[in-house]
Amino acid sequence: MIFRAYLFLTITTMSWGANAVAGKLAVGHISPMILTSFRWGMALVILAMFALPEVRRDMKIIRANWRLLAGYGMFGFAGFNITLYSALQYTSAINVAIEQAGMPMIIFLANFLLFRIRVTGWQILGFLLTLAGVATTASNGSLERLIGLELNRGDALMLLAVLLYGGYTVALRYKPVMHWKSMITVMAAAAFVTSLPFAAWEVATETAIWPDARGLTVAAFTAIFPSLVAQVLYIRGNEIIGSNRAGIFINLVPIFGTMLSVMILGEMLHLYHVVALCLVLGGIWLSERGKGI
Repeated sequence: MIFRAYLFLTITTMSWGANAVAGKLAVGHISPMILTSFRWGMALVILAMFALPEVRRDMKIIRANWRLLAGYGMFGFAGFNITLYSALQYTSAINVAIEQAGMPMIIFLANFLLFRIRVTGWQILGFLLTLAGVATTASNGSLERLIGLELNRGDALMLLAVLLYGGYTVALRYKPVMHWKSMITVMAAAAFVTSLPFAAWEVATETAIWPDARGLTVAAFTAIFPSLVAQVLYIRGNEIIGSNRAGIFINLVPIFGTMLSVMILGEMLHLYHVVALCLVLGGIWLSERGKGI
């Protein structure tokens, strides 16, 4: 069972690492808000093809918990992706991938402050290493820039995305008992509806970029892998080993994201990226050595 959780979470983080690359490939071919709407609209259509029986069966539970489920979709799905795709307009896919490693810190702190879930010393040391890796990336390896807290707009948006998804992960402890197909369908619907006003704002301000062939390909990829495959497996991984231990696997996103950014986008890998990745890997190892609940 533990091995299955590790496999689920590894596939999840591989998909999310690819999501940062896909978002960068989308720049100039589909605008961030339009991409978010297309992504969740496509995902919803796919889900409707095979999830409607489960949705009908769980309708009583859905009605009783619609605010919570809608919140998951609004913040964890739509909000996170809107800020991530917007961040990629201003910063590199490598930076975005590495900065996602800040999520475990948010999860640890929230679980401790809200629920008094025990955090081991190894886990504390692990997420401190993670924090150091995120800071190294966000500051481009410049101590002066770090001390001055100078972040570009893209890095600042990505840190907001980290807060949104970290909060979503912690809130998953309240999810109702229902079929995963029903849950993902309702959350995807909420994400799609949430994205529409943002897409309308792009159209109204004449900043919308309607998708060309590459834009549609990126939207389809994000609808299938980061949206459906990854989200289902992430929820299952949380169920098996808990949010603290599942959250630390998010630190694999920088590994996959960096590798794919270099191979597909041809982005430059700097020494500070390597240092940050070493810190992230060390954080994963230490956190798993001191497993918590």
